[in-house]
Amino acid sequence: MRVTAPAPDARPGLPIRMLNDRLLVSVDGDPAERRSSAGIVIPATAAVGKRLAWASVVAVGQHVRQVELGDRVLFDPEDRAEVELAGSTYLLLREKDVHAVAAPRGTGEGTGLYL
Repeated sequence: MRVTAPAPDARPGLPIRMLNDRLLVSVDGDPAERRSSAGIVIPATAAVGKRLAWASVVAVGQHVRQVELGDRVLFDPEDRAEVELAGSTYLLLREKDVHAVAAPRGTGEGTGLYL
C-alpha cells in the first residue's frame, strides 16, 4: 500500500497539488442565499447587480505570489471552475482573478476597517 504525504501547498487531506498560478478555494457559506445586516434572508432569485464572493484558500500553486494558504479572497463567482475532491466542492481560480485578500483581524495596522 502506497501512502503519499500531502503537498506543503495544500490543506492536509486534499489529494491535489496545484500548478502554476492556480488557487483552490472553498466558498464561504451558501452562495445561493444571503442575509442582510438586519437578519433578513435574501433568496437566490432576488435580482442584484454583479456581486463578488468570499472564499478561503485551501491550496496554492508554486507561482502564486500574493496569496497564501488559509487567506480569505474576494473573487467574481462568474469566473470559476468547480471541482469535487474528497466529497467536497471547491473552486479553481487563477491568482489574477482574485480582486482582494482580507486583512487578518487584530493586526493593529490601518484604520480598523476590514474587507
